[in-house]
Amino acid sequence: MTLGSVTPALLATTWTTAGDCAPYPGRHLSPIPLRERIEAAAAAGFEAFGLLDYDVRHFLESSDLTTLAEILRDHGMTFLEAEFLTRWWTSGAERDESDAARVFLFSVAEALGVHHVKVAPDLDDPSAPDVDFWAEAFHELAVDAAEHGTTVALEFLPMANIGTLERARDVVTAAGHPAGGLLLDVWHLERSGAEPDEVRQLPPELILAVELDDGLTTPEGDPYDDTCYRRLLPGDGEFRVAEFAAAAMDAGFSGPWGVEIISEVHRHRRLEQVLPEVVAKTRTVLARAKELRSNETRT
Repeated sequence: MTLGSVTPALLATTWTTAGDCAPYPGRHLSPIPLRERIEAAAAAGFEAFGLLDYDVRHFLESSDLTTLAEILRDHGMTFLEAEFLTRWWTSGAERDESDAARVFLFSVAEALGVHHVKVAPDLDDPSAPDVDFWAEAFHELAVDAAEHGTTVALEFLPMANIGTLERARDVVTAAGHPAGGLLLDVWHLERSGAEPDEVRQLPPELILAVELDDGLTTPEGDPYDDTCYRRLLPGDGEFRVAEFAAAAMDAGFSGPWGVEIISEVHRHRRLEQVLPEVVAKTRTVLARAKELRSNETRT
């Protein structure tokens, strides 16, 4: 999807515009008003936007979804994602909490026309998952998403039970529902040891979202802290960002391309300064990806 743009459409994910906050307990809520973030993203050239449940709940304390929809539409943000649903596979009190979050996220998705809701694997137990169990739970989730006019994108995380592209593909394939697919983040592809050819061989209907970022090939410290503190802008690190983007293109993905920068340096920079740089560097990487595909065709 290009959203009518001559250049590849880019999606400003939650953390790229969130400022001084992070995906840790007590630190989720952005200090920057949602309207201001949307305005800054649009001014920088983003055409799609990511919403975090915490930020939407905060917005609704003084406004409503109709107003949020108008702000997004007025700034050209017609393609949206929402996040982050966890513990959807559990039972008891944890499942009650997850179900409440699901109801909220899916209601927001239905009201705003969200393309996909990001969902997490199990970060507490990295043991290899029972594919049948997880596929059944994911199928149920996808059925519910479809009833609300959206989809669910499973993001595998190297430090979680679904920690590789292969495991994530197996779960989503076994679930077998068109409203369920994969979210591919270059950081997690690199850290899990995936190869571009693995992405290239995916059925196109499985890829619901792709996120671009960069980093150093040698991990530092705790894996979760590493992914939340040390991401770099696309093209600024050692990751094979263009190669993975080219592979996603070969598999049939055309965007919008998410950019997820979770970084201690990034979150202390002003949006009007950093977002244009994010857009420019991401477009350079995507242009390189197209060159790689052209070179492969010629050879």
